[in-house]
Amino acid sequence: MIKNIPLKLYSLIIIVICSCFAVVYSDVHLFTDHKISPPIPLNSQHAPVSYTKDVKPLLDSRCVACHSCYDSPCQLKLTAFEGLSRGATKKTVYDHERLEAVEPTRLFIDETSTEGWRKKDFFSVINEANNSPEDNLNKSLVAKLLRMKRDNPLPTSGKLLEDIELTLERDLQCPTLAEFDKHQQKHPLWGMPYGLSPLTQQQESTLLSWLQEGAKYDQTHALPVLTVREINKWETFFNGTSLKEQLSSRYWYEHLYLGDLHFKGHPATEFYKLVRSKTPSGQAIAEINSVRPFDNPNTSQFYYRLRPITSTIVDKDHFVYTLSDEKMARLRTLFLTPDYTITELPNYAQVSAANPFETFKELPEVSRYQFLLDDSLFFFSGFIKGPVCMGQAALNVIRDQFWVAFLKPQTEYNAESTQFLADNSEHLQMPASEGEGIGFKAWRQFQQRQESYLQNKDTFISDVVWQQQAPDLKLIWDGDGHNENALLTVFRHYDNATVVTGLLGKTPLTVWVVDYPIFERIHYLLVAGYNVYGSAGHQVTTRLYMDFLRMEAENLFLKFVPLTAKKTLHDSWYQGIDVKLFGYFETPNYGTNKEPAIGYQSSDYKSEFFAKVQQKAKQAGGKADLINRCQHNCTVTDNTNEQQQIDQFMRQLANLTGNDLSALPEVSFLRVNTAQPEQDPVYSLIRNKKLRNVSFIFAEDLRREPEKDTLSVIPNFIGSYPNIFFGVTVAQLGDFIEQLKHSSTDEDKDNFYGHYGIRRTNPAIWDYYDFFNQKHLSAHPEINGIFDINRYENL
Repeated sequence: MIKNIPLKLYSLIIIVICSCFAVVYSDVHLFTDHKISPPIPLNSQHAPVSYTKDVKPLLDSRCVACHSCYDSPCQLKLTAFEGLSRGATKKTVYDHERLEAVEPTRLFIDETSTEGWRKKDFFSVINEANNSPEDNLNKSLVAKLLRMKRDNPLPTSGKLLEDIELTLERDLQCPTLAEFDKHQQKHPLWGMPYGLSPLTQQQESTLLSWLQEGAKYDQTHALPVLTVREINKWETFFNGTSLKEQLSSRYWYEHLYLGDLHFKGHPATEFYKLVRSKTPSGQAIAEINSVRPFDNPNTSQFYYRLRPITSTIVDKDHFVYTLSDEKMARLRTLFLTPDYTITELPNYAQVSAANPFETFKELPEVSRYQFLLDDSLFFFSGFIKGPVCMGQAALNVIRDQFWVAFLKPQTEYNAESTQFLADNSEHLQMPASEGEGIGFKAWRQFQQRQESYLQNKDTFISDVVWQQQAPDLKLIWDGDGHNENALLTVFRHYDNATVVTGLLGKTPLTVWVVDYPIFERIHYLLVAGYNVYGSAGHQVTTRLYMDFLRMEAENLFLKFVPLTAKKTLHDSWYQGIDVKLFGYFETPNYGTNKEPAIGYQSSDYKSEFFAKVQQKAKQAGGKADLINRCQHNCTVTDNTNEQQQIDQFMRQLANLTGNDLSALPEVSFLRVNTAQPEQDPVYSLIRNKKLRNVSFIFAEDLRREPEKDTLSVIPNFIGSYPNIFFGVTVAQLGDFIEQLKHSSTDEDKDNFYGHYGIRRTNPAIWDYYDFFNQKHLSAHPEINGIFDINRYENL
């Protein structure tokens, strides 16, 4: 074709091309590398881009959406500059087949320098070679992935192409700079943001400009004087020198270390981690980077310190313990004021340190239990939001929705209960006591110990604590009439979960009643004793042990049910299991043959039991769920007419069951669009999947009964990982419900999501994401964080 072009025209074309190239050269300084197309021209006269003011807000609103926890692709965490500086790695955190534990790679803990992370096989995603503007772009994986997205745009409607893999189990590519060309040729549509609408040109320009200037860091973390005083006060408290203070502080640390600590009345974004440090207050923290909080510190002297959290707060691992003068006084009252003696401090030998009933046998049982009850939501959140950001194998041990109540602390039997637990500490050992080399054979030993413990426990409760009295509602903790931690609801969403106060949703299939030994063991099994970097043996045995605790909590509830109903109720929880082959799942009676002293008026014992408990707890029982359990007239007269109309539709939606819900994923956020967008109401649609039983790790699909699924419709937000966003006007709500009910075929579902869903390809997805985050954070800024969309589906 070139031969057919006149010479003058050919020369003119060459001149124009060269002129255009000169413009790009002048504005972008990108002239040595032709592997990526030039970025959007940047103004060479612009003011330097600030990481704090310009870049971090952009990373928080767009990149942290997927890069924030252990499930961050390639372990690239973008919640802090240190994560960006650390870079990425081909190593995976989640591996259910590894025979040995691997070295942990926790940001801020296991290494604190970029050079150190390079030795741990993390590679750079920004230029580290020199500061020339062209190299800062051409040797930056971040810049290359942004340009790859711009050069290979996705469609703006419909579903994503099949080449975009979204399953969390997918093989991550994690290309280095040297491997990028081959990666781009093979997967041209895998630019960033991955599988989502691109950044705006202005957002992309901001990031590229910052990278071009050398990715300079200008954030400071100076603490206000009042904050320093508060830190010193609490560090002094945690580092008391008497034996009683030292053992109490060890107990507090092993229960609080994973949470985000917040000073009451301080800025909502100010949080701390309780850590063990080789240095005392007033010096830089030298954190002891043990895997578990009860691991040997390997130093003769250490100190409990409060390390400021400088990362962006994300909802999926954020749970808050509030420190205040009242809290300090409460801890003193529970642990330091009572008259008891500590004879010697326990050691850190693995077998005993992993067993809280051995380590803390000299602390009063009632003090330990009340400490957990006071903030049961926090400690259950530890089980739910702990270090595992992807835990299907662990979470399939629980139902999709269940309620939790607690036995009341028996203060008058404190000495007897403390001694009973100490005497049975060997029966109460847990998997972490065996280390990482634990195997399936050990699980049988734990089962035998559990059976022995349950026999001893039932005899002790019947003869000593309850003194042969029939179980009644007086045995259930009522939150002392004001503490809303008295009742909890847990929602499981396949491989993650949520816990909230109160009783939400319809009456669930199973319910728990928890006592102190159950509560404490769940913490030391799933939080303090769990190693996300551990061996397959450790992970599987942990999952199997949790069966014991779930069944123990379920069976404790059965003590409050008439004798004639126990077996029927229990059998409904374990359908499809032949107890002749799996006798382990049979419910032992032991000493429970007592009719409860509860005046039931119906055969719906679960609903009636919890209704009575909620009524007894008064304000501590939480508000009535007027959407999912509306009995009669549930209209809230204070609401506007429009809100009342919306609530009526939400009740209709909540009544859908079974196949009517087949189009819905686990967690959906529904925005009802009104004439005042900033005040649009939001609802979480939680699909509760029915399983015949939850007694096996694998083959969940074989135990599914989708025709018995239910839906919980909750105002505001439930869940940290939304699977889909919906945008519906008030006038469309009726049609939305009808179309959902009749979306059974792939074509029906495609029409449904095309009409109401905000798909990954839809440019509006970022507007919805910003709206939901802003609404969530503004409602409760201390306890809420940014949502994660790693699990946003291609529907």
